[in-house]
Amino acid sequence: MNTGSWIAIYLPLFIIFVIILPQQRAVHKAVLLKVRKRKGVAKMTNDLLKKYIGKKCLITTGTFGTNVRGIIIEVNENWLEVETKKGNELINGEFIQSIKEE
Repeated sequence: MNTGSWIAIYLPLFIIFVIILPQQRAVHKAVLLKVRKRKGVAKMTNDLLKKYIGKKCLITTGTFGTNVRGIIIEVNENWLEVETKKGNELINGEFIQSIKEE
């Protein structure tokens, strides 16, 4: 193979793996850090979550997931166990945006 073929084959791969992918990872990390460190946003604590045990609620996790509708069974170390129509689900309390009692 001549030099022109090597450049045509391997230069695009070099650009993708050495330049583009690391930049995308850095941007993704920066966005996650910005979301986590938003000022004025309080994390859900166990005390807040325990008020809803035994009640039917709609739990919104926002951009990180879906809405969950069911009865909150237990709150343990920032995890919620919710009984839904499909069965029991566990939800991380750090990603909860809102809880609405139904």
